[in-house]
Amino acid sequence: MNPSGIHDGGAHRRGERLRVRTVEILDDAVVLIDQRSLPLEERYVRCLTWRDVAARISDMTVRGAPAIGVAAAGALALAGREAALRDDDVDAFRGGLAEASAGLAATRPTAVNLTWAIDEMSAVWRSWTGSPQSCASALLARARAIHDDDIDRCRRIGAHGATLFGAGARILTHCNAGALATAGYGTALGVIRSVFAEHPDISVFVDETRPFLQGARLTAWELSVEGIPYRLISDNMAGHFISRGEVGAIVVGADRIAANGDTANKIGTYTLSVLAKEHRVPFYVAAPLTTVDRHITSGAGIPIEERSEDEVTSFAGQRLAPEGARALHPAFDVTPAANIQAIITEVGILRAPYRRSLHAACAEGKCIS
Repeated sequence: MNPSGIHDGGAHRRGERLRVRTVEILDDAVVLIDQRSLPLEERYVRCLTWRDVAARISDMTVRGAPAIGVAAAGALALAGREAALRDDDVDAFRGGLAEASAGLAATRPTAVNLTWAIDEMSAVWRSWTGSPQSCASALLARARAIHDDDIDRCRRIGAHGATLFGAGARILTHCNAGALATAGYGTALGVIRSVFAEHPDISVFVDETRPFLQGARLTAWELSVEGIPYRLISDNMAGHFISRGEVGAIVVGADRIAANGDTANKIGTYTLSVLAKEHRVPFYVAAPLTTVDRHITSGAGIPIEERSEDEVTSFAGQRLAPEGARALHPAFDVTPAANIQAIITEVGILRAPYRRSLHAACAEGKCIS
């Protein structure tokens, strides 16, 4: 049993359903699985304040657009609890929540689920007319509903996506868009999990995903737990296997989808989409509608996070490049809508023209309005 007391350690037997709780929202804490320590160690971080959660979002203890959004919702529940305990004054209570909202919004600029979750929580405290204590209770309830809603959306994404694949499917995925990137089921890996449940003879290519190695550390770990067959490859091997006809489809997640269908995802995704287009391999994006930002007309307007050079020149404290070497580290790139065969969402499979299909889908689900 891990220190948080919330995880069933027996879930790691091969083939058993993954029961990792990426984000757990308790009355007085937000508990996060520390994704920096995986796969070598499974440990959990207990956050007692919204600032603790913000720091863990920034340092990638928690990562993946949906998981970041859920963690931020939990952080605002903590902020409400803290403010209600500190002061009965409604204006001071709202001021504390406004400060927390701004601080959380500044942690990761690309993942729009973060903004969505903050807006959902803000709608509670901005319109509340009762006491700070009763509002804090409402914020906790809303945060937990956002957590459960994410799992439900991902399960529906998986079910819709599974209809695109048959027996013996050979799927390549990039980065980690699984249970660890969400509240607990996954988007791209949710699709793969759903396909595997129907067709256990599938195989998966897992991109290493340099420089932070989310594929090697996290996706490979999840697939091992699930008993899903996979092979780990370095990012620069993908073209080799695609060109030889060994990849039947590519499925990735998303951190933000523009109104026209252009999609930001982990750096290296755009390259895969070009390879897929060249070799006529279907390229799918799997994401909840909370990832759609209709305020941004195209991918050119999506902010791209620049992370530390050290994450390129070093890994796990070990320097890889010569002293003094300079590096560039955009964490995301943008795949044009023209390279995407379909976007798999919780309300169905969307096809081009995406401006029209995304608009119609957002009328059924929740997008950034």
